Amino acid sequence: MTTGRQKSGGARGELDSALAQYRSAFFAIAGFSAILNILALTGSLFMMEVYDRVLPSRSVPTLVGLLVLALTLYVFQGLMDALRGRLLVRIGIRLDQEMSDRVYATVMRLPIQAPKRGESIQPLRDLDTVRAYLSGPGPTAFFDLPWVPLYLAVCFAFHFWIGVTVLAGALILVSLTLLSELLAKQSALDANRIGNERARLAETSRRNAEALTALGMGRWISGRWQSLNRKFLSGHAKTSDLAAGLGATGRSFRMMLQSGVLAVGAYLVINQEATAGVIIASSILSARALAPVDLAIAHWRSFVGARQARERLNKLLVLLPELRTPTSLPRPQRGLAVENVSAAPPDVQRAVVHEVTFSLKAGNGLGIIGPSASGKSSLARVLVGLWTPARGTVRLDGATLDQWVPDDLGPHIGYLPQDVELIAGTVAENISRFDPNATSEAIIAAAKAAGVHELVLALPLGYDTEIGEQGSSLSAGQQQRIALARALYGDPFLVVLDEPNSNLDIEGDEALTQAILGARARGAIVVVVAHRPSALSGVDHVLALNGGRQQAFGPKDEVLAKVLRRDAVVSTPKVVQAVQG
Repeated sequence: MTTGRQKSGGARGELDSALAQYRSAFFAIAGFSAILNILALTGSLFMMEVYDRVLPSRSVPTLVGLLVLALTLYVFQGLMDALRGRLLVRIGIRLDQEMSDRVYATVMRLPIQAPKRGESIQPLRDLDTVRAYLSGPGPTAFFDLPWVPLYLAVCFAFHFWIGVTVLAGALILVSLTLLSELLAKQSALDANRIGNERARLAETSRRNAEALTALGMGRWISGRWQSLNRKFLSGHAKTSDLAAGLGATGRSFRMMLQSGVLAVGAYLVINQEATAGVIIASSILSARALAPVDLAIAHWRSFVGARQARERLNKLLVLLPELRTPTSLPRPQRGLAVENVSAAPPDVQRAVVHEVTFSLKAGNGLGIIGPSASGKSSLARVLVGLWTPARGTVRLDGATLDQWVPDDLGPHIGYLPQDVELIAGTVAENISRFDPNATSEAIIAAAKAAGVHELVLALPLGYDTEIGEQGSSLSAGQQQRIALARALYGDPFLVVLDEPNSNLDIEGDEALTQAILGARARGAIVVVVAHRPSALSGVDHVLALNGGRQQAFGPKDEVLAKVLRRDAVVSTPKVVQAVQG
């Protein structure tokens, strides 16, 4: 089942399809632009009438009548211009509202499904760029450009040579616009790419500040950042200089052209081929005729940036299509089946998990053991649906994981990743997965199931304690135990714990074992990736991996005996070390 936006997206791209919904609004803006450009003739025609009609006749009533008419038209022109600007702002806001949820969902999926696509928050910046451009004065230039021929026609109506002069100026300014496009395109792309690299390095430095400082790596990382920063500033300066130079050239040429039109008009008056009013009117009209071109040059950088942002968004939304809405499935409660699963990290061709097969029933506990880089954490990611198997399937109660969307599957999954990260907020919010409808009873039940209720009560504000960004106000052990409570929140059917005791003390180990046994007692399946043997205390099955391949699976005592016996024969202690700690 697909959404209407998906169907209409097609080859045109989702962002373009969203913009197409405002076609009628763009037609209205085009209509406003037509009226505005006709009204823009007011000033030049008023000047011509004053010089050619009022001054020779010395008629004050004619002057007053013309002035009232001109002022009325100016007021109407201002109102139309304001309406056009407001309508463009509303289109930008509506587009953001239409696409923001989709783009934000893509931002969350990007590090998981396409980690090599660049800075993960770039899509949000791209959407802001498109919205800001639509809401600014840039688009008005493109709505006014089609009316340049009207002004040229009026200039030709004044006199042939006045029209030729203005036409030549228009062609030169258009050439400057095209030159801007050719010269700025690649430098803008390079600056954006280097800017993304610089931002990623800065974020990495911020998140690893303690290690960089303690290990004396700061100066080396700083040197790398400075190198990227110099490249970025150089590219930015090149693009800015180009835009500023062409913009200044365009503005200077416009002033030169105005003077040139005055000179041509004066020559025609001297030869009695035009009136004095034509001189003033043609000068004003030439400036108005070239104003859209000048405005397009002035906003060319923002136009190029918005166009590149639009292209990136369209490509990314094709790469990560909108998740379909499948038929809702009942809560799983019978078993987990892994059938010939092979998997590789996103954007990587080489598989790190090969042909793994096992099944578990409700109430089973599985420990996954093996040496480092044997595929344990990779298999854990496959089990919770973070990675899609390259081959094979993972089923809950017979249904493959892709028959759920993440938001529907999430309540049935408890996941404690190897690298624990909590989100800025209260302890209660983190345990409840930021569920706005979470009850205090459910939060406390999860904390008790993880054995952290007393630990939380000992915090300054208990469950209302703010943990800070990435849990900075808590120790590593406290973060891991609260993350365990988060994994158990809502009594999920499948609980996957990746090295859940890596930061725990003896008390934490005991609480972990009780949490595993408690989850199994209520009918959950618990999978534990283990390096320390204490994590295996609460499981009844063991899966041994080596090099991403399944070595053994079965009851815990049988598998451990088999693995220990085999490793004793071949004298390779890696798996033994993984079991014995």
